[in-house]
Amino acid sequence: MKTVSALIVVVAITISSALMLGRPKTAIAAAAQSLESAVAKTDEGSMEQQIVSKEREGLDALKTGNLELFGNLTAEDAVFVDTQGPASKAQVLKNVVGFRLTEYSMEDVRIVSISAKSGLISYKITEKGLSHGKEFTAQVYVSSVWTERAGKWVCLFSQETAARSATPAR
Repeated sequence: MKTVSALIVVVAITISSALMLGRPKTAIAAAAQSLESAVAKTDEGSMEQQIVSKEREGLDALKTGNLELFGNLTAEDAVFVDTQGPASKAQVLKNVVGFRLTEYSMEDVRIVSISAKSGLISYKITEKGLSHGKEFTAQVYVSSVWTERAGKWVCLFSQETAARSATPAR
């Protein structure tokens, strides 16, 4: 936010100088374009941070067993896909009742902006936990689409694909 404030000051100085030098249209247009570009970059960084934060918040909710929070982070019309096929929010919430993460780590996190208020996160997760009374460890590739609706970030879509272990060359 400090960057945007500093840019506003620079734009104001540029516009004032342009008016005094008699070249208002080109200088004002260039300054406005610079400000617009800087604000877009700042918003994008903020969106990326929001998406990573919300993805971690969902995983932490599975770690603490806070299914209410997990549900609040999931859009009503969300679709989740795994080896069992697609599932609705209601189906996912029913399935995670017997699921608890004990530890996880995310690596190779990538964000793709879809719009000003939505983006896709993709990463590899290494996780340990309990699933319906049985301990498990897994490495999974995850892709999730997050969007901001009415000031609240929610997950619209998530797909998990089991990571294959490398096989030695013959």
